[in-house]
Amino acid sequence: MFKYQGMLASGILLLAFAAQRMFVDSVELTFELPDNARECFYEEIKKNQTATLEFQVVTGGHYDVDVSLESPTKEILYRQVKTQFDSHQFTAQATGIYVVCFSNEFSTFSHKLIYVDFQVGDEQPLPGIDEHASVLTQLETSAQEIHKSLNAILDYQTHHRLRETQGRKRAEDLNERVLWWSITETIAVLVIAVGQVIVLRNFFSEKKPSQMNYQQFQ
Repeated sequence: MFKYQGMLASGILLLAFAAQRMFVDSVELTFELPDNARECFYEEIKKNQTATLEFQVVTGGHYDVDVSLESPTKEILYRQVKTQFDSHQFTAQATGIYVVCFSNEFSTFSHKLIYVDFQVGDEQPLPGIDEHASVLTQLETSAQEIHKSLNAILDYQTHHRLRETQGRKRAEDLNERVLWWSITETIAVLVIAVGQVIVLRNFFSEKKPSQMNYQQFQ
């Protein structure tokens, strides 16, 4: 099964759900990747099995991360540098542990929130549909189509939730910037107003003669 190894004990791991459907191992999770950190995931895949890796940076920095996929023979099957999202499908050439690593080592300050979906194997049809040699009935065909449509709806809902999270985070960041900009402008206006009052008072105030000039008049 999908194993998670964190380099920092304080990293936050939010497990969205881990579902096994028929012979398909499908794991979806969202985790926080701190700055200057690297997180790796391990999955055992059998030879000739098809696997799909999908990821997306939800929040943090410029929404980018380094990704690499390594085979049991230490061969790099997939690598991306500073990527926001992508999907990669491959067929295992050997049985063993495959390693997926996400790196935020190029970032000094920003934490990243990353969504990962790793599916291994092909999904079998609904039980009972392929157990007979005759042509599928209209009810069986409809059930199969509904099953495919539900899976597609789940995928769409996941992507819409990710987009909603991204939009909310960007709106919060924009609101925070506008707030600090407004505070800065207010302070600047107050400083300028006080400065102008002081300058004007100096223009209209009487200057006291020095003690030397006062002695000369005597």
